[in-house]
Amino acid sequence: MSSYNLKSVEEMAGGDQEFMREVVQTFLEEIPPDVKAMNEAISNENPGLAYQFAHKMKPNLQLFGLELMDEVKVIEVWAKNGKRKNDVLEAAATITKKVQVAGIALKKDFELA
Repeated sequence: MSSYNLKSVEEMAGGDQEFMREVVQTFLEEIPPDVKAMNEAISNENPGLAYQFAHKMKPNLQLFGLELMDEVKVIEVWAKNGKRKNDVLEAAATITKKVQVAGIALKKDFELA
């Protein structure tokens, strides 16, 4: 079973393989640094910044079928009202792991460096 799902990317690209490759490349360039920054914001007790990065990543996480909306929601709820802090580290770890696994698979599948 794949760690990602390109159905939405394929629909958006309309069969244009080069465009799909560009979308994948953009994901690989932007999302891992955003995950890192989100984790740093959580570590530094900066819920507002953590929210910004989590919220910014949502469309891409959905586009690649990573099914992380529940985890993003945990971070957003913590950022807005300080609740569920104990769940934030677990949610962030899940997001980090899934993005890493998907990144490795995407690089391999699309033969990207």
